Amino acid sequence: MDAIAPVSRLHLFHERIDDLRHRPIAATEKGFGTIAAGRSVSPASLAADRPPAFGGEFTTPLLVLRDSALANNVSGMAQWCASAGVLLAPHGKTTMAPQLFERQLTAGAWGMTAATISQVQVYRTFGVDRILIANELTDRAGITWLAAELTADPDWECYAYVDSLAGVRLLDNALTAAGAGRPLSVLVELGFPGGRTGCRSVEGALEVAAAVSEADALTLAGVSGYEGGVGVDGEPETLTAVADYCRRLRALGESLAASAPAPIVSAGGSAYFDVVAGELAAGGSADGVATRGVLRSGCYLTHDHGLYADIGPASRGLGPHLLPAIELWAPVLSCPEPGLALACAGRRDVAFDHRMPMPLRLRRQDGTIEPASGLTVKGMADQHAYVDVPPGIELTPGDLICFGISHPCTTFDKWRVIPVVDDEYRVIDAVHTFF
Repeated sequence: MDAIAPVSRLHLFHERIDDLRHRPIAATEKGFGTIAAGRSVSPASLAADRPPAFGGEFTTPLLVLRDSALANNVSGMAQWCASAGVLLAPHGKTTMAPQLFERQLTAGAWGMTAATISQVQVYRTFGVDRILIANELTDRAGITWLAAELTADPDWECYAYVDSLAGVRLLDNALTAAGAGRPLSVLVELGFPGGRTGCRSVEGALEVAAAVSEADALTLAGVSGYEGGVGVDGEPETLTAVADYCRRLRALGESLAASAPAPIVSAGGSAYFDVVAGELAAGGSADGVATRGVLRSGCYLTHDHGLYADIGPASRGLGPHLLPAIELWAPVLSCPEPGLALACAGRRDVAFDHRMPMPLRLRRQDGTIEPASGLTVKGMADQHAYVDVPPGIELTPGDLICFGISHPCTTFDKWRVIPVVDDEYRVIDAVHTFF
């Protein structure tokens, strides 16, 4: 695949991120109530001072990002996509952290993916210049804003989805009424019965593509889809179904080449991106149609100890070597009966939509670290985790438990500022999130 120029005006993005690094962190942010109470604290000052995450001024529970794992995942995924012959537009909804977007774009990401106009507005605030909106647009207020942005910035690249004739009419009419200064590039979304959005057949998708070609305020740029709804079990039958779906998607994209030269063909959650990339990179029909495969995976950045560790490419010995980057450290509050401990980690702090947090390590009050062997979380309240403690393991109030997570998307949105630590657990940065 030909190299794609980096996102234009990336230097402006860097300047805005640098401003964010110097933004003071309020004492009202979780974990920062002591360290930021009496002095000005910012990501930049943390990088200079390198305070300890534990035993100092940070309060717990505390969510941290491991810098070495982030760096490994960013570079590993960028290199893997280049070798696989696909472009990468990471889904930013996972983190909504522009400082992390910067890492991804600097490493060569083609652009960033969003799901809503609100997310796009955050991206644009910080200067992201190529955005793929992986969703249909039907909110007229949002479309009006989009029209103004297209008009104001002729260099901004934006793509959105359509999957119905009614949706094409709505989007075309709303952009026209808002006075959009140029057409919006759209991707026809192909779905499948029982799935999420998207045309339910190739025939239906071709009808939608024809309607786009006749619209005044839209231009056809390719096709897109989401394979994750096929299944989340990682079984061979599911992998086969994912591959079949991606082949249909690619064939649809190739068939539209007359209307969309070098059409984009995009797919890719975080569970089966190896299968997706293999199919999208196989582009090129018997007639030599060139397509651009765009992968939208987002959770690779932090990986996890659960869902994606179990069914992602690494579980099949494929893809880049990814490391879990998120940890929640929480103190033991009480050991009220044998075999039970209550930790200060709850629904307000950590994801539990796919499975409970996983105890990984213990930090005793003297600073020693040991495995959390046999500990499991059996339930979560708003601010409490019910931890099963096997015989032979003794916990004491004040001990810290390090929890791994499954599915990072629903952990990031619980924290507005997240410390970044080195391998000695010194805080060397902090990222702001914008949910």
